[in-house]
Amino acid sequence: MTEEQVILVNEKDEPIGLMPKLQAHEEALLHRAFSVFILNDKNEIMLQQRAAGKYHSPLLWTNTCCSHQRNGESNINAGKRRLFEEMGFSVELKELFSFIYKAPFDNGLTEHEFDHVMVGYFNENPSINKEEVESWKWMSIEAVKQDMLQHPEVYTEWFKIIFDKFYHHIEAQKV
Repeated sequence: MTEEQVILVNEKDEPIGLMPKLQAHEEALLHRAFSVFILNDKNEIMLQQRAAGKYHSPLLWTNTCCSHQRNGESNINAGKRRLFEEMGFSVELKELFSFIYKAPFDNGLTEHEFDHVMVGYFNENPSINKEEVESWKWMSIEAVKQDMLQHPEVYTEWFKIIFDKFYHHIEAQKV
């Protein structure tokens, strides 16, 4: 099996090449990614705990799913594909916003991503892929915000960054 390729981009999200995922993370090169937040009708977020076998951030809690677009794949199609692969269900997704972030890890890898943040709605239990996901839970947005302040070490670095932007986006929508 060949290693998954990521789409290298410039700061305008224009593709500038392809590279193996691990190499892009080793070299901290900017690449396209997406993050999916699934909410239920109680305004709770479906969180996933990353599988123990993940090469970085194992067993940490994060948003419903995230990954990288494949060459030629739209953001929405990539989000739907990965949501089904990891969580075992399909829903309509809407892109909310995008931004660039950089998060180094203790193992020498760095996430440097042009991240497209999407939301979808679902009220049932997922059928998780145990190779990707250890566990899952619903948490209210406020509970996540509070827990992240009290226990930041149990959350992925990127989720802490993305959640803050997601939270402010959701709050702005209430006005």
